[in-house]
Amino acid sequence: MPPTKPAETNEPSRRSATSATSATPPTSAPEAPAAPEAPEAAQAAPRRRTFGLAAATALVMGNIIGGGIFALPAAVAPYGTVSLLAFVVLSFAAVLLALLFGKLARRSPVTGGLYVYPRDAFGPFAGFLSAWSYWTMCWVSIAALAVAVVGYVDVLIPLHGNHALEAVVALAALWLPAAANFAGTRWVGAVQVVSTVLKFVPLLLVATVGLFFVDTDNFGPFNASGQSVSGALAASAALLLYSFLGVESAAVSAGEVEDAERTVGRASVLGTLGSALVYLLGAVAVFGLVPHDELARSGAPFADAVNAITGGSWGGTAIALVAVASITGCLNGWILLAAQMPYAAARDGLFPKPFAKVGKGGVPGFGVWAVAVLGTLLIGLNYTAGPDTTFRVLVLITTFTGCVPYLLSAAAQLYWLARGSRARVRPAGLARDLVVAGLSFGFSFWLIAGAGYAAVYQGVLFLFAGIPVYVWLRGRQEGAATAETA
Repeated sequence: MPPTKPAETNEPSRRSATSATSATPPTSAPEAPAAPEAPEAAQAAPRRRTFGLAAATALVMGNIIGGGIFALPAAVAPYGTVSLLAFVVLSFAAVLLALLFGKLARRSPVTGGLYVYPRDAFGPFAGFLSAWSYWTMCWVSIAALAVAVVGYVDVLIPLHGNHALEAVVALAALWLPAAANFAGTRWVGAVQVVSTVLKFVPLLLVATVGLFFVDTDNFGPFNASGQSVSGALAASAALLLYSFLGVESAAVSAGEVEDAERTVGRASVLGTLGSALVYLLGAVAVFGLVPHDELARSGAPFADAVNAITGGSWGGTAIALVAVASITGCLNGWILLAAQMPYAAARDGLFPKPFAKVGKGGVPGFGVWAVAVLGTLLIGLNYTAGPDTTFRVLVLITTFTGCVPYLLSAAAQLYWLARGSRARVRPAGLARDLVVAGLSFGFSFWLIAGAGYAAVYQGVLFLFAGIPVYVWLRGRQEGAATAETA
């Protein structure tokens, strides 16, 4: 029997600020206590839930399959074919995270999932850290994706290494999807479905047909990094996590998803499995079609792989078009997520109030503006410091800032399971959920370690920069509450 749907599912004005305690929780976890209500000033008008299973699955796949498969094979090639093993490990980890978010979404089927879960379990500060870290990951990731577009546009229209032109292309890739978000969530969902189909079908065809043209001599050494196999595996996995970010997309936008208690979990798993299939086949094809030394220097590795199949340049041109459409569609979904997370936190008074304002199209407009402006600043820095180096740094920072909310969400699930009593849980369900949450926590911790000292150092600086914001907002909130009761 499907879980009981809570009353007033189309009224997220209060639900996005609190846990959905009226929904039936997972059978292996205890009921979550109600979280504090959002401040009255943060309340917003009800919004319609516009994502069905197809659109939610497309949102997950569209956000996962973006710049990753098109840009990262060249980034991990210096580690050798051990990075293909990292793809397998991360595919398994991503499915575990999808299952975890599906369970957590049944407890709290509301917008801002990765913020809501730690907040309900550990309090507002944990929720704020998760929201701030995820928001940071979003706009840093958006900047990295916009930079990734440039290499494929260069295949279509040679830019001749002109950094000014490259910056203009990256900025256009950022602001066009931002404009689509201002049109409303229905447009975002429609763009996600179309862009996902456009990129998934040709990518799957290339990944399967390309396997017949693989030359095993092209794979190169198993471990070309000069470090231990375990070290190379962790380092390449930390880079490749960037290509799997987005598994949480349906959970973050749960307030926009129809029948979120059921749909979020199904969309997360289906989208992750489909993406993992494309990734694994595509990565093997690229590594087997492009010689190792050339792959490590490539700016458009998938286009080079298609050229190896066709024996000319027209195939690479076609895949470059697909890559540009794919990454632009991915940016479309990521900009929505970057606005949704602070929207949920702002309605609890844990982000500045402008983030809680919703436009006519159902999109938090200030959040879209904020991420577009911050992404623009990063792109500007990227093309003054050197795009090749900065892209790698941005990717590793997103690994750290993305894994913090994953860690906290897994810890929240472990907390709810630990609070359960034998009278209220089924042993089989408890064991399954403990394994999923425990492994999700372990994988997130391992990936943070693999990101390296520099990425963790810079990521921590980004994370701690949010603490003064929290102190100011909480201080004003509690001061206002004290004044009212005095």
